[in-house]
Parts: sequence; C-alpha cells; structure tokens
Amino acid sequence: MATVALCALTGGKVSFNCNVFSKRLCLQGSLFKSCRLVSTMFKASDMQIELSKQPKEKPDATKLVFGKSFSDHMLTIQWSLEKGWEKPQIKPFQNLSIHPACSALHYSVELFEGLKAYRCVDKKIRMFRPMLNMERFHRGALRACLPPSLGVTRSNYAMIFVIIGPVGPYFATGSFNPVSLLADPRFVRSWKGGVGDNKMGGNYGPTIYVQNEAARDGCQQVLWLYGDNHEVTEVGTMNLFVFWKDKNGEEELVTPPLDGLILPGVTRHSLLDLARKWGEFKVSERKITMGELMTALKENQILEVFGSGTACVVCPVSRILYHGQNHHIPTMENGPKLAKRFLKELTDIQYGRTPSDWMHLVV
Repeated sequence: MATVALCALTGGKVSFNCNVFSKRLCLQGSLFKSCRLVSTMFKASDMQIELSKQPKEKPDATKLVFGKSFSDHMLTIQWSLEKGWEKPQIKPFQNLSIHPACSALHYSVELFEGLKAYRCVDKKIRMFRPMLNMERFHRGALRACLPPSLGVTRSNYAMIFVIIGPVGPYFATGSFNPVSLLADPRFVRSWKGGVGDNKMGGNYGPTIYVQNEAARDGCQQVLWLYGDNHEVTEVGTMNLFVFWKDKNGEEELVTPPLDGLILPGVTRHSLLDLARKWGEFKVSERKITMGELMTALKENQILEVFGSGTACVVCPVSRILYHGQNHHIPTMENGPKLAKRFLKELTDIQYGRTPSDWMHLVV
C-alpha cells in the first residue's frame, strides 16, 4: 500500500497508528472482504501529495517518548456510501475536523492498528508482518459494522488515516526491565461474545481507571482476569506467556487461547511460531487460572512469566499483586533465558540481522 512510503521520512524504529473512524456510521463489511479487494479500492498512482512548508527538526533519538513524536505528514482516505473511496492524500500533519455528532465520539465506532517498521542493518526500511495487522484490521472493521440499538446504524461516511513517528521504549522502566502486574477480579476487560479480540477504542478507554488503580498500588500494568475461576486473559498492552515445568516435570510454554477474550497479537503469533519451530519444549494455547498459577508458583514450577506486544516486543514480569498480596515471580532469577532468547530472535529478524520473509521491504 502507498502508505508504507512514509516510513522513509523518520528513520530508525517507526510506530504506525492506522485509524478508521466513522462520521456517521461504520464501514460496511463488503469493503473488507479480502486484503486484495481493499488494495484495489484506491491506488498509489492516484496519490495526491501536499508537502509541509514547515518541517520540524528530527527529534533526539536518545530522548524519544513512546507515542509523543510524529512525522511532518499523514495519510487520509475518505469514503462515502455514495462515492466509495476517494483519492489518497498525503498532507501536512494536522488536526481532524469532525462533526459533533460523529459516531466515533458517541458510540466508539472506530478501530485502529499499531505496527512498526525498522531501519535494518543494510539501511533499508522494512515492516514486520504487516499483513497480520491488516487481517486483524479487517476482522475489526467487520465487527464494528454490526447494527446495535440506540440509533447506531450503518455508515454513510468514514475515513482511514495513518500517522507515523519514531518511538522509544514503551515502559518508563526501559526496554527489557521487569514490570509488576495488578490482578484484580473486580475489574473485567472483555467477555464471551464481546469485542475483546478486536482492536477498538472502546476496549481501551475504560481500562484507564484500572490502570490508575494499578499505578496507585505500585504496579505498571493490569493483568485482566475473567470469570469466577479468575481465568488469566491478557495484560493491558501485552499478551501473556508462562514458561514453567508441568506436573510431570516437562517444560511447557503456555499462553491463553484465542477464544474471543484476548487480542490476537502479532508478536504473540510470532513467539508461538518460533517456539514451535525450535521444538525444544511443549507449547500450549489453553486456559490458565490464577489458582493454577499460584499453585505452580508455590511449588517452584514457574520459570518465567513475560508479556509480548508490538510496543514492548518482549517484557519480563517480576511481580503480581493478587488479593492484596504481592507474589514474586522468579523470571529474572532464571535469566530470563527464554524471554531473552525470544527478544534476540525477534529483533534480529526485525533489524535484518537474520533474513526472514516476515519482513516486508518498504524502501
């Protein structure tokens, strides 16, 4: 897609935010039947470009704060029921003008994606598994089109916009320093039959209050639980992995399944692919309860607990606050060998040190 050409403007690691918001209603599912169909709805050859007359200085790469720096330009593509997709426009980075009755404001009829491009060791810029993001984007667009009540009906107007910018570490603690998690069963992020497996804004806004509760209790993130048995789902910005020895003493990597409660993360997908390729230990996608986790911790079965995500890549977990008690996780005492190995393997691929078809050349 033409939007990837913007990667060359920033250099280094780049974070993309791809948002679809509805001015009246959401995108019709027929627009997103396949990735090939989407790409033919508008063409790079039709791109209209307006360059900024006031380019900013490049930020200091050593002082980058995640999500605070943006490039001089953005991509917008308007769509209407009457005209379909309009010509793509690259224009100076600017505020959006939307109607006060916009459904994105009132009903959260919007979705977004976040993905990264990397300046590799050969100085070329490549995106990491972007089609997995587009497939997830596709599924979210279809889900957002379901016609709920309260006057929310099908869309007449919508817009895709893409913004990019260089990023630093996601957590203030650094790129590979352990984080602590608040596991509080009073709060629920998603539920069966909901949209917890879609990257929609409505899944994130309500979590801010709980995130503040976690910070007040000295934790960096929230470990979301579900159901009466306190089933582990995901962390605020990460999918969760547990590396332990099962009851038979066999090493096993476990992560919650894609059953509609959690986001199907691209990094999660990649870690599972790598682990299964290695074939050195058991790999399972299954339910984990806090009771099971606490028992394994008490019996010294836990080797490592870590999260994965586009923003943090791989992040170790050292503590979980559950039922008012802090439970130390021996992740760092065990290396963490597996988390470090995953991080090295992934970043070697992302920065081009290890050739892989997961990387898509941009420029």
